Amino acid sequence: MTPIDWSEVLGLSLEVAALATAVSLVPAVGIAWLLARCRFPGRMLLDALVHAPLVLPPVVVGYFLLLLFGVRGPIGGWLLDTFGIRLAFTEAGAALAGAVMGFPLLVRSVRLGLEAVDRGLETAARTLGASPLDAFVTITLPLMLPGILAGLVLSFAACLGEFGATITFAANIPGETRTLTLAIYTALQTPGGETVAAQLVAVSLALAMTAIALAEWSNRRLRAWLHAPC
Repeated sequence: MTPIDWSEVLGLSLEVAALATAVSLVPAVGIAWLLARCRFPGRMLLDALVHAPLVLPPVVVGYFLLLLFGVRGPIGGWLLDTFGIRLAFTEAGAALAGAVMGFPLLVRSVRLGLEAVDRGLETAARTLGASPLDAFVTITLPLMLPGILAGLVLSFAACLGEFGATITFAANIPGETRTLTLAIYTALQTPGGETVAAQLVAVSLALAMTAIALAEWSNRRLRAWLHAPC
């Protein structure tokens, strides 16, 4: 079996997961706010669409991404013709697939964090003359940070472990879209690759445990900061 470039696979996996998580954060906060604080026609439909990747097979999600963002899709074709941007079968496409699969977890965590905020504190800030934006930045956002942090970790981990949507939409291209999970799959499909697959699984477990430990440490520090006396 051809040796796997560990630095390439790990670097690509971390880069794809970080990019997917970063681009999901602002939209996730916005949608979580709409679902938690607003009542409007189509709210249930939006909620269902956001959480659809949790119940749909990942391959189906990848297929829909291919229909929408492929070179012949309505969005992908427009991006290619207008800006020369191609998402299918690229690293950006792998990040998009991971972002879509991790997005419901991020939205749900942010929404739970937002719903745990005492709205009386926001009302008090508004009564004292704070604008809606000031109240959000100084009161709501700090109090919902634990939920945001938990969502970021869940989304990042989901992207690291994503397989079905990625291989369907971005394929399994060495050095371009072959992330850690795809490298494990490739090793298992190669004669004599069981040892390499086991090593990659160990790396994946180490990454997951490290992410959980860092998230727990950060969450404790954050809660201590929020409850510290002024």
